[in-house]
Amino acid sequence: MSRELRLRIVSGVVLGIVVLVLTWAGGVWFRALAVSIMVLMHYEFSSMINAPAKAPLANAIGWLAILATSAFILTSQPSMALAAIVIGSCGAVLAGLARGGVWSATAVLYAGMAGLALAEIRGEGVFGLFAMMFLIAIVWATDILAYFCGRALGGPKLAPRISPGKTWSGAIFGTAAGVGAGLGVALAVRHGGGWMIPAVALVLSVASQIGDLFESWVKRRFGAKDSSQLIPGHGGVMDRVDGLVFAAFAAFLLGSLLPLADHAGVADELAARLLGL
Repeated sequence: MSRELRLRIVSGVVLGIVVLVLTWAGGVWFRALAVSIMVLMHYEFSSMINAPAKAPLANAIGWLAILATSAFILTSQPSMALAAIVIGSCGAVLAGLARGGVWSATAVLYAGMAGLALAEIRGEGVFGLFAMMFLIAIVWATDILAYFCGRALGGPKLAPRISPGKTWSGAIFGTAAGVGAGLGVALAVRHGGGWMIPAVALVLSVASQIGDLFESWVKRRFGAKDSSQLIPGHGGVMDRVDGLVFAAFAAFLLGSLLPLADHAGVADELAARLLGL
């Protein structure tokens, strides 16, 4: 085992433990985690696109939006957080239309919606814990199996112009693992929710891989190997949560669009409709 792989595994385990503990704790602890991820993602994205130099006003507006969003997430005001994200991204575009404002707006949307989606999926109670564990299990299983099976089996490349290391074999085995992990969580929690579990798990697993490819495309677009060097063996926060972010987007959208049950909130809808609670 190479030194890089050992470092990747150790740091991944440590981060995994921290995430699981804060997910279990919920409340302000998990909201603080979501905000931390959001702020670091915005920092890395802005640094990659060199927003401070290319579009300083748009970058400043973006940071104001992220700070406002942080405050609203921490105080459980999702509607205000969403408004801050939308207003901030629009302001970033207008402030730097000819000088990278669109990319500054993308940084606000990408990071801001990541923080909001994660915080809303976890919510406050036990339903949010189930929904978040469902999501985490799918993303982690997809990522781990895609990485190791892709390296072991090789074969045709998935998207060689975006991420040369990813293969179809890794994507297929990763997706199968994600669906299996989602089913495992559903069965452990209760009876599962019928055919919706594998269908939704499939959507979330594919979404996580699309998120990975999107982040790889952004890095390639701006000539960056990693989003930063904050996490030993993994690069930056964006490198570690890219799949989780897109899966959270998809889960947030599903939870928002599902017909209202006897519960309230995105987390409750996901748990009620998808896990049969």
